[in-house]
Amino acid sequence: MTQDMLTTTSLPTMDQIQAAQELVYGVMQPTPQYAWPLLCERLGTEVWVKHENHTPIGAFKARTAVVYTAELFREAKGPTGLVTATRGNHGQAVALAAKRFRVPAHIVVPRGNSIEKNAAMLAQGGDLLEFGSDFQEAKEHAQELADRHGWHFVPPYHRDIVRGVATYWLEFFSKVADVDVVYVPIGQGSGICSCIAVRNGMNLKTRIVGVVPEGAPAYALSFAAGRAIVAPVTTLLGDGMACRVPDDAALEAVLENVDRVVCVSEEEIRQAMKFYFTDTHNVVEGAGAAGLAAALKEKDALRGKRVGLVVTGGNVDHDVFARVLLD
Repeated sequence: MTQDMLTTTSLPTMDQIQAAQELVYGVMQPTPQYAWPLLCERLGTEVWVKHENHTPIGAFKARTAVVYTAELFREAKGPTGLVTATRGNHGQAVALAAKRFRVPAHIVVPRGNSIEKNAAMLAQGGDLLEFGSDFQEAKEHAQELADRHGWHFVPPYHRDIVRGVATYWLEFFSKVADVDVVYVPIGQGSGICSCIAVRNGMNLKTRIVGVVPEGAPAYALSFAAGRAIVAPVTTLLGDGMACRVPDDAALEAVLENVDRVVCVSEEEIRQAMKFYFTDTHNVVEGAGAAGLAAALKEKDALRGKRVGLVVTGGNVDHDVFARVLLD
């Protein structure tokens, strides 16, 4: 199956998302959602947290590559190797999926990437390669390696990736009724587009708010302009959202379905990480805390509403997290 045959801009249907559940639940159990009392007090309203930090790789990406590769290897003759680019969680997912099909996973990370995320990818069996100063340069190098060696490039955003991610939104919306608004971090777009797919598929009235760091504003600028805007990346804590170039298909869905996109500062992300620990005793990485940071920023407008947040991951280096708690 070629890369072109796998490419589509449409979002998955509910039937397709439900079919993906069987693949996802072959590697993990559904994750919980809780309304933490202290967090509800802090926001001054009812808030439900979906805990995607409780997966085999500590992030929602555990649901992604297993679905993507199942389609990729549906034919008898699949690729001889996988290659991708990542800041960490996507790479773990690709390595996890590659083991199931007994092919190597070559993972390109930018220089200076998280030491502990790198270690986790190696532990999953990935072949780690450092290239470039940011995710975009690492991604372009991974695509070059795919062309050079005949490996299959696993993209960060794809309809089958969205199918896998959407299983957590199906869990969430099936358990928590009448959610007024959800705050969703945006990296390459699979999280927010999967939310759109399930929200629309279940005919819910929930408003969807995207969240990006001030130091990675590409999706916010693109949303405001109504077209793709490339923007430099400077965020450190929000490395899981370090997008310089928006995905065209994801942006199309965001423009058509998202209420707005909120920018949060490094300090707001830092405080949200700290509050997750003090109020729930969960370790949350910067991208995973971005939704809470945005909700706190808009706290006054949320009173009397039922709010949904997702902890997209908990993979933060211990030195970084120690500084977050001390500051």
